[in-house]
Amino acid sequence: MIDFRALASAREALTLAGCVAGYQPWLMADLARAATGRAVFIAADDASARAMVDAVGYFAPEVETVYFPAWDCLPYDRASPSMRVSSDRLAALAALAAPTTRAQLLVTTVNAALQRTLRPARIAALTADIKPGARIDRDKLAAMLTANGFVRTDTVFEAGEYAVRGGLLDLFPAGETHALRLDFFGDEIETVRRFDPATQRTVETAAGFVLLPVNEVLLDDTTVKAFRAGYLREFGATATGDPLYEAISDGRRLAGMEHWLPLFEPGLATLFDYLGDGAVVVREAGADKAADDRLEAIADYHDNRTAALSNKKGSYRPLPIDALYLGRNEWTALLAGAKAHLTSPFNVPDGTRRTIDCETTPPRDFTPERTAQNLSGSNVYDAVKAHIDDLRAAKRRIVLASYSNGSRDRLNGLLGDHGVTRVATAASWQEALGLAADGIVALTVVPLEHGFSKRESGGDIAVLTEQDMLGDRLVRRRRNAKKADAFMAELAMLSPGDLLVHKDHGIGR
Repeated sequence: MIDFRALASAREALTLAGCVAGYQPWLMADLARAATGRAVFIAADDASARAMVDAVGYFAPEVETVYFPAWDCLPYDRASPSMRVSSDRLAALAALAAPTTRAQLLVTTVNAALQRTLRPARIAALTADIKPGARIDRDKLAAMLTANGFVRTDTVFEAGEYAVRGGLLDLFPAGETHALRLDFFGDEIETVRRFDPATQRTVETAAGFVLLPVNEVLLDDTTVKAFRAGYLREFGATATGDPLYEAISDGRRLAGMEHWLPLFEPGLATLFDYLGDGAVVVREAGADKAADDRLEAIADYHDNRTAALSNKKGSYRPLPIDALYLGRNEWTALLAGAKAHLTSPFNVPDGTRRTIDCETTPPRDFTPERTAQNLSGSNVYDAVKAHIDDLRAAKRRIVLASYSNGSRDRLNGLLGDHGVTRVATAASWQEALGLAADGIVALTVVPLEHGFSKRESGGDIAVLTEQDMLGDRLVRRRRNAKKADAFMAELAMLSPGDLLVHKDHGIGR
């Protein structure tokens, strides 16, 4: 058994051995509850981070999960990170900078943690509370949104967009699950309503919201002046003819400008500056290899840009690597200072120092049965039933995890058809554990790719997922109704005389 309070207060970095991937969300949920500060999980890649975010809430609904992704563009790219990623990053930084009394888990990736970002004080200064009754000129608010990275559109569908229509201002700010509609009477905000961008229909009335930028690069007089001075200092007076320099000088955004963030915001911070006292950091198995690969890739992209550099107008002038990214020594020092623990799926010899045994093993692999089924037509559910019988004989608690309520109910019917008895559905993880303790096969919804077996004081537990048993998710494919509704809603807003673009014939009226 893991003593989570002891782990949370450990004075040195430990290896969490025997920690298979399926168990990690349960581990981090318990660690977040036991820590005096926030718990931090550094995933090797985006897929692993997303899996953690999706699953941890099922194990501990009371834990606040904050997701901080990396830019979804290459280092030294001519493309900008997507609006959604930028919004998620700033919402995460704001959540980390604000005081909280809830147990909190920060989920991030190696790529995100290796990159510098805005300082906590800067995030706090950019945060504004917007409530009904507040007085603000609508046009000034629109100008502020543009400076903070929002894009003006006719209709708001995505995060980072805003639209002005008569006395209404629609926007989709960072940290919100729905878009917001501000109804103005003169310079006063009368109401704030949340609406579904797909249908444009109101969901609920809001008491207010926190307005954050949706881009780490802000364009105001101060940042433009800082950029101009820094660009000339780095690249000389001949760089004034560069399209980037000209665009920023005119207050215009240019694709890829975020890669010169250090010139707009001197004195950037690292994600570690946000962790606070009592933080418990865990990096995933494979994170160290991912960091090595990322650092090499950053160096390669920088070298390629530098090699192609010329004094011609429009030439890409890269900043030094350490301006935007951490170096290897700095990364190693920050991990050491945070006493970052490391998970490992492998067991270690007894008595090994600086190691905690999580006592988990991978789930039963039904690949041979699935392969035989394809060849002979035999049914994999017979093998699943036999395995459940074996687990029951060994007095194991059994939980079967599905991705959705629908797939859980379908799995329930299929197991019944193949003779599996004493099966019940559970609405929560805690209910599932209670059913399993009574010898019932508990069917619940936990979005895990793979399960695990674990030794527990209340009885060993075996978790199997749809993918463990079937090799895929038990889902019915459905048409994306939301996208279709959004298209029809936008189409309905067209009027005679509007300009549009035909895929073959170009612009038409």
